[in-house]
Amino acid sequence: MHTSPIIRKIFEGLATRPEMYRMFHRHRGDPAMAEGDAPHLFAGEWFEIAECDHDYMLEILPPLWMRADMFAMREFMTGRVTSIFFALTIDGRRRWFHGYCDLSDRGSPERMKAAIIERESRPVRAMTRDERLEHIWSSTHEDYRGYASERWPTTMRGRRTVLVYTGQRGTILKLLDDLTEAEIAAKLPVQLRHLPERVAA
Repeated sequence: MHTSPIIRKIFEGLATRPEMYRMFHRHRGDPAMAEGDAPHLFAGEWFEIAECDHDYMLEILPPLWMRADMFAMREFMTGRVTSIFFALTIDGRRRWFHGYCDLSDRGSPERMKAAIIERESRPVRAMTRDERLEHIWSSTHEDYRGYASERWPTTMRGRRTVLVYTGQRGTILKLLDDLTEAEIAAKLPVQLRHLPERVAA
């Protein structure tokens, strides 16, 4: 039985081209990548890009397939997961997005399109705690993030970690999921710190 991945926004705002490429490789170092079992890491992730980057990616290679408002990259990231690029009209404005869909599930691109439109049509700009953590992971340089190694308790190994400045204790390595609200706020860009928290659907 096929299990649909959770469709999730991983970066708040319009990603620049360097940020877009960084997010293409945001799971580098994950133990699942080394084991060759990584579709679950990518499938369902999405973020907003500029029109020029959407068009640039269209010109790199002939797409695997193309529809009126989306196209699929010919090269697969892992398993049957590939990049889908969207050109969507939301609230009367044209916007562009990148997402990873598992094409073994033929309906996944349309579900992602619907999820993006629903998420971006909300009248109040807000972020869930998970979206805040994903933004932090996406925007943190590889030198300052990683995965819990064998030095961590067995139950924590392989989970994502980030360096956190704690004041008197200095900089420590901490599980991303265990960041406090104050630590999350400190790691977010100023313009995102005071956005209201949206309750996850």
